[in-house]
Amino acid sequence: MDEEYDVIVLGTGLKECILSGILSVDGLKVLHMDRNDYYGGESTSLNLAKIWKRFKGSDTTPDHLGVSKEYNVDMVPKFMMANGALVRVLIRTSVTKYLNFKAVDGSFVYNNGKIHKVPATDVEALKSNLMGLFEKRRARKFFIYVQDYEEDDAKSHEGLDLHKVTTRELISKYGLEDDTVDFIGHALALHRDDNYLDEPAIDTVKRMKLYAESLARFQGGSPYIYPLYGLGELPQAFARLSAVYGGTYMLNKPECKVEFDESGKAFGVTSEGETAKCKKVVCDPSYLPDKVKKVGRVARAICIMKHPIPDTKDSHSVQIILPKKQLKRKSDMYVFCCSYAHNVAPKGKFVAFVSTEAETDKPEIELKPGIDLLGPVEETFFDMYDRFEPVNAAEEDNCFLTTSYDATTHFETTVKDVLALYSKITGKVIVPALFF
Repeated sequence: MDEEYDVIVLGTGLKECILSGILSVDGLKVLHMDRNDYYGGESTSLNLAKIWKRFKGSDTTPDHLGVSKEYNVDMVPKFMMANGALVRVLIRTSVTKYLNFKAVDGSFVYNNGKIHKVPATDVEALKSNLMGLFEKRRARKFFIYVQDYEEDDAKSHEGLDLHKVTTRELISKYGLEDDTVDFIGHALALHRDDNYLDEPAIDTVKRMKLYAESLARFQGGSPYIYPLYGLGELPQAFARLSAVYGGTYMLNKPECKVEFDESGKAFGVTSEGETAKCKKVVCDPSYLPDKVKKVGRVARAICIMKHPIPDTKDSHSVQIILPKKQLKRKSDMYVFCCSYAHNVAPKGKFVAFVSTEAETDKPEIELKPGIDLLGPVEETFFDMYDRFEPVNAAEEDNCFLTTSYDATTHFETTVKDVLALYSKITGKVIVPALFF
């Protein structure tokens, strides 16, 4: 271990493994270490016995829930946008050869007490029961504008500079109602708050286009895909990628203490009396707790059921977004459901997650609007975890920390974090052409 590396990565969560993989492809000498004896960190996958042990204190599971090893339950479940940045990274780096993906059946939004399919195109807008007749026509015109918009084709801009015009100004041109704006912003463009309304409209239009392109890619009921057997294989797939390009992996390394010189710059990591030297350290917040601050908490419920979620057209895999305005909350709520169809549970079983940014210390009460949509539930596990963000100046201490996972049930925010950190580490503004 007494060697020198360009980068030492601590923790094998998904973000750390993606960074390790693409940095190795970039030609950097990478050492990847974890204090645990398994991959995944906070984003690991657990079988039923391990879930039971974690939340109930015993690994003896009830017979009616089926065989423990047939469960592959992700602790941070997230769907992937079929044409999104993570899928493009997977394809360009050939990580897809280690994984099999399947389309997600449905994408829904909660509106006025009911679940509705999220319309993503002008044709779907006309069919949607989310809107009245005249609102459908107005929404259709807006969707056509978004579909036809091309950044390098001035004719498609209709005289609007979306880098200057705000989303609120663009939407007002079409006279859309508040409820329509709500589902477009939160379930289509996947914004987590309403700040986007007063920001340049280009970002929202690009997000809407990504949703529609992803939906068209597999001609399915949603724009999302998800790996068979869950996300547990994803960190390992990037670990294999890193190894192919010369990266070194070491699991079950106790302590993993980051060493600093007199000027406060990290120069290596010590474990079991040996120090590996490096130019930069990448890690999750748990390895350098004095360099992060708590920015929130996520409340979540893991539910095991023997039926699909009602009113989702018997979808075996589905995302439902409950916009904050519909719940009179400060943040959106997310429902994620997968089943034996994705090999994450025994035959006939479904696993649902309900998650949100916590506003109280009572997840049982706070998550009730999402849990109420699930129908009868066989078993529920409640959990809360803190979210951390780095507060250090990476250029001063050579430490690059990932942020904790948020409550969303899609990967777009995670990928954004990874690509921003990649740019910080390498000094490159975007991921190389290799990935896009």
